[in-house]
Formats: sequence, C-alpha cells, structure tokens
Amino acid sequence: MFGKLFGRGGERPAADPHALPVPRRQNGVYKLQSLGDTRVMALLVAAESGDWDAVRMALAHFDLGRDHQVLGELSDVDGLQDWIGRPVEEDKEHRATALLISGARHISWGWEARTSARATDVSREQWRVFHERLQIAEEHLLEAAELRPEWITPWRRLLTSGRGMSVGTAVNEARLDAALRRDPLDLATHIEWVSHLQPRWHGEPGQALEFARTAAADAPDGHRLGCVVAMAHIEDWVESDDKDCLDTPEIQSELRDAARRSILHPGYRRRPGWQEDFNIFAMALSLSAESVVAPRVYHELDGAWTRWPWAYMAQPEKTYARFRRRA
Repeated sequence: MFGKLFGRGGERPAADPHALPVPRRQNGVYKLQSLGDTRVMALLVAAESGDWDAVRMALAHFDLGRDHQVLGELSDVDGLQDWIGRPVEEDKEHRATALLISGARHISWGWEARTSARATDVSREQWRVFHERLQIAEEHLLEAAELRPEWITPWRRLLTSGRGMSVGTAVNEARLDAALRRDPLDLATHIEWVSHLQPRWHGEPGQALEFARTAAADAPDGHRLGCVVAMAHIEDWVESDDKDCLDTPEIQSELRDAARRSILHPGYRRRPGWQEDFNIFAMALSLSAESVVAPRVYHELDGAWTRWPWAYMAQPEKTYARFRRRA
C-alpha cells in the first residue's frame, strides 16, 4: 500500500547485515538499543568493561570525528569517566580519540549532576559539580580539536558545554562556525543550534525556526538535514504553553514537505541510528495532528522508538505507542 502511495520511497531497503534482532515488544513498540547495530553494541560492551584496546578495535568501523550518534552512545556509558583518563595520558597515538570520548562523557556526566530540573531548582553543590565536569570536557574537546583539526564532533560537543558554561554568544558563534566550516550540512550541529536559539537559553521567539528553514532549504533532496525543521517545531512546542500550537494546516504542510524531501526521499541513506531521524518526524507530525505522512513514518519505524526526542515527554514509550496507534 505504501509503495503505491509514495512511489519508490515506499519500497523496503535491503536487509542490513549488522542490524540487531528486534527484541520482544510491549504494546507493539520497543526502545532502540545501540543504534540498532551489532558493531555499536560491541563497542559499548568494550567501553562498559573498560577495555581500551577493544574500544579502539571496535571503532575501526566508524569515523568518530564525524559520527555524532556513535559518540553519543559512548558518552552515555556509565563509569566510562573512571578509566578513560588512562588512555588520555598513556596512549599517545590515539590521544585525540581518547580526549574526544572523555570530553563527550564529561558533558553527559555533568548534566547527570545538574539534572533536567529548572535552574532555580538546582542546588549550589549540583552547579559546582556540573561546572567542574564541563570544564574538564571543554579542556579535552579543545585539545582533541587541535590535534585533529578536520574533526567536527569536538566542535558540536563544545556547543553543548558552552551553553552549560555560559561562555557567551561570541564564543558559541565561533564554535558554530568552526563546525559548519567542516560540514555545512551537519544535522547534529544544526539541531544543537536550534536548542541554543530557544528563548529558555539565548534566543528570541521564531529565531530557531527561521534558522532551521534556511538550513534545510540549502540541503539536497534526500539529506537528513530536513530533520532540523521538525526539531525546530518540537522545540517551539516545548516552549509554548499551548500544547496544540503545532496543529495548523501550515505546519502540517511544512512537515509533510520536509519529510518527503529528507527521510522519505529515495536518496535518503539509512545508517546506524537512522531511526532517530524518523522519530524526530514522528513526534513533530503527531504533535501537529498530521495524518497523511505520519502513518508512513511510523510504518517504516516498525515500533522502534529512540530516547531523543521523546525525552521531552514524561512517559516517552507510552506517548510514542499512543501516537503510533493514532497514526
């Protein structure tokens, strides 16, 4: 049915030999683990065991200087901060990689200390630990960027630490420019800047959406950068007191067009973690009550949901399942 409705984009891609088996589902849905990839799972198992040699071997499948999602998976490994300092100091050949991983982990670890509470509800001790960990992250990421000037991932992560450290607009804009010089179409950098432009941080209403629209318009058909438009609408929803603010014909139409130009275009390439791109659109389309393209997006996901962007919901899995049933 979907092939007839959407043309070539409706065809299922060839089976991925590295895809993890789909786990047993509850309510027809499941949380994606390890980007759905056996190689990523092997990498995370090595990181969890503190085996630096195994981590380096597993990283041979990826370009950590450009792959934000794989770096993001590593940054969430509990306890990684306890041993990553050793290869930073001892493995001169791979020092840049160790610094990058350490920097990314210290940002995640810092936010664990701060929590997602409002700033007024964060204790003085939490702020102290938060800034202490982010300071280490900044030092490690800046050195990694110096050692490997072609890498984009340190600059993207520095945007996050810079936001938390309140380094100022000029510094953050310089970091944005550094990232986009290395890849003008990098989705993760654009999404991070969309967050930066929200009123709760440093922006004005409408600024983030204008930035997202301009960026997506410059992307070729089939490029995942179209997700930035969907993410900007989700961020607007987070900021708004009106939870039906996306339910307009204009926003529904814009999201349909963005999805068709990006994730539903025949030229879109599925890579480890592609489900997050689809989940960004799934959430935005559902919040806008769109009913034409949303069923196709959920069909392609086949029940898989990702932590981001559903972390904005109090009950991510239940919300995803409910939206999926309605699509």
